[in-house]
Amino acid sequence: MLRRSVTFTSLCAGLLISASAMAVSLSSLSQQDANGGLKDALTQGAQTAVSQLGVAGGFSNNPDVRIELPGKLGKVAKTMEKLGMGSQVSALETSMNQAAEAAMPQAQALLVDAVKKMTVTDAKGILTGGKDSATEYLSKTSRDQIRAKFLPIVKNATDKVGLAQKYNSFAGQAASLGVVDSKDANIEGYVTEKALDGLFKMIAKQEESIRANPMQAATSLAKKVFSAL
Repeated sequence: MLRRSVTFTSLCAGLLISASAMAVSLSSLSQQDANGGLKDALTQGAQTAVSQLGVAGGFSNNPDVRIELPGKLGKVAKTMEKLGMGSQVSALETSMNQAAEAAMPQAQALLVDAVKKMTVTDAKGILTGGKDSATEYLSKTSRDQIRAKFLPIVKNATDKVGLAQKYNSFAGQAASLGVVDSKDANIEGYVTEKALDGLFKMIAKQEESIRANPMQAATSLAKKVFSAL
């Protein structure tokens, strides 16, 4: 009986020591490791999003990010399809999605650079923020630079399609009548913004997934950081 009591006491002591060690680890983590672990996870999320979107079908085959004609033009497109002009609409939408896919690889280096510039203060704020706070940080710090990289690639891709010029002409008139938002009246501008929206939407999904299941993180440090939340 005494031996069992000693064993139970030893077990409790071991558990207390382990808990104490974990508490120290969490304290140390919040001060020293949060930055590194978060950078690992964000780099992983950014690279995964770019690799998923920057391939043939990355946008067109993904209903969450597929680019279609904007606003009321989209409704007009449905009518065109019913009138037997669906192939023209399809050709234009295909070119828009292909342009976004072609531009996507340009984002990776800029996203990684934004991650590298993250401070400890940034990291702590992100880790205690909402489920997409890391994505919001990346959008705030890299979206303008990525837009500048995307725009000429998207323009080059859409210029190759004769319908792109028709879109700009038609959408410009539609914008003047209030049928389409003026920012969507230029095809390269519209596709670029939709490509950016799609990119950060996919990064947000990666972030949410890692927050929900830290074991999906690629590095042990990232696993520790997100497990501590």
